[in-house]
Amino acid sequence: MDGEHLYSIGELARRTGLTVKAVRFYSDRGIVTPSGRTAAGHRRYGTGALARLDLVRTLRELGIDLATIRRVIDSDAALADVATAHAQALEVHIRVLRLRQAVLTAVAGRRSTPEEMTALHKLAQLTEDERRRLIDDFLTTTFGGLEHPGFPGIARSLTPELPARPGPGQVEAWVELAELSQDPGFRGLMRRIAEQHDRTTGLRRDLTADIRDAVAPALDSGVAPDSPEAARIVTAFTSRHSTDQLQAWRDTVGDARRERYFELLAVINGWAAPESLAPAAQWFSRALQAAG
Repeated sequence: MDGEHLYSIGELARRTGLTVKAVRFYSDRGIVTPSGRTAAGHRRYGTGALARLDLVRTLRELGIDLATIRRVIDSDAALADVATAHAQALEVHIRVLRLRQAVLTAVAGRRSTPEEMTALHKLAQLTEDERRRLIDDFLTTTFGGLEHPGFPGIARSLTPELPARPGPGQVEAWVELAELSQDPGFRGLMRRIAEQHDRTTGLRRDLTADIRDAVAPALDSGVAPDSPEAARIVTAFTSRHSTDQLQAWRDTVGDARRERYFELLAVINGWAAPESLAPAAQWFSRALQAAG
């Protein structure tokens, strides 16, 4: 077009932020074509070439390959379709990166051995079906063979549901929860808790809920665990439960791994953080010991 400003390769490079080598490369590949040449044979480009190179740079920074870029510029492919496909690919890549981040964070935090790191990596890469089978196995170990009518609902409430697009914190929580659910010691702990709960079939509420509700007012009022009022609370439970039952409850509910599982479960499922039983368990344990 008469009067149109023509740009040298150097000018295109300055205006687009590309290197001279990159502009020459795109020109040699026909992505941009010169509008003419100087008497000395140097290539000159119009404003259309400037616009194309801006688009090329943007698409390349988004990771789109050169063949696809050529199809977009030549109008053989709709930009919206290319963007959709690439966004989907990036979503998969981001998920992989989050899984890697979760593994590396876990490894750094606990000074894992190479063998432990490999195990964590495998947990992070499980498919949805594999995750389901892993948790189902854990829940079967916990509740299998027990008959309390509330166990199916409890099992559902203990099931992590990692969303299709988990955040970094959810991925990290899943890796830790999956590892915890495979720990034989933790499995044994959860089985003992379930067995204790199974023996309360005839009660309206389980022992944990009863103790929590009985202890909460005392905690809020600052009642000392070695006080006469605390002794009355303990007596109310020792009249209905054996000392062995109460000691077993204290040992299981007071285990930090149990509370950690519920914290991780809340993160994965997007639930509110669970109320900690530790203060009530510690208070009742000291009151039980004081009552002797």
